[in-house]
Amino acid sequence: MTDAPLLELRDATVVLGGARVLERLTLTIPAGEHTAILGPNGAGKSTFVKLLTLQQYPLAAEERQPPPIRVFGRDRWEVFELRSQLGIVSADLHERFVHGNSNGVVTAIDAVVSGFFASQGLFAHQHVTDAMRTAACDALARVGAAHLAATPLATMSTGEARRVLIARALVHRPRALVLDEPTRGLDLVARHRFMERVREIARGGTTILLVTHYVDEIIPEIDRVVLLKGGRVAYDGSKHDALDAHRLGDAFDAPIAVDRADGYYYARVV
Repeated sequence: MTDAPLLELRDATVVLGGARVLERLTLTIPAGEHTAILGPNGAGKSTFVKLLTLQQYPLAAEERQPPPIRVFGRDRWEVFELRSQLGIVSADLHERFVHGNSNGVVTAIDAVVSGFFASQGLFAHQHVTDAMRTAACDALARVGAAHLAATPLATMSTGEARRVLIARALVHRPRALVLDEPTRGLDLVARHRFMERVREIARGGTTILLVTHYVDEIIPEIDRVVLLKGGRVAYDGSKHDALDAHRLGDAFDAPIAVDRADGYYYARVV
């Protein structure tokens, strides 16, 4: 399993409410290959993330056909076991921590420890060990947030809270970090600082899978870009070729110009 791809999709189709949200997706993402999944709203990106995290399942394969999805070489996972292999950071997760927790105030250290249980905060029935607390402190320090350990997430800036969620995602040392529209709600400076943290993680050997509709979130360390449109792969290849003005224009149904600076790409409608 060590050398198995992070994700293998073979003719994966997802139907929701009678509509085909993803249509026969065939895609392999090797472990260690930093990749961006890019597309407009409605392209199927959220469903793609739910496939990867086993919150959603594709239609079953025909008899004697390979399974439509494998994660780290396996088509069957116990969900909590898989979550120890994948760290997740998203704006939606942030909102659930801040606004939707039923256990009261969640401090940074508790939020990070909760990563061991795949829960949103800690609860009385969970057994927290000293080793978990130590690992949580180390994870906070790794993202420059050790000073926030006792601070409630609800009182932090959005950028601070998003750093805490990176620490939570990394606390069990996952093989891959999945970023689902991770900078939504961040201002210009906070976005830059957040993505610089992600760059450090990418250089440290954790596979980065970025799911976004923002071209400028694609860090220089990402070399492969998959363009989604209408639930299908519109293009899959090098970042240089994928972020071509014509390809982006086709994917987003608008005339687009592309600029490049310091390893980043910037797109604008013209």
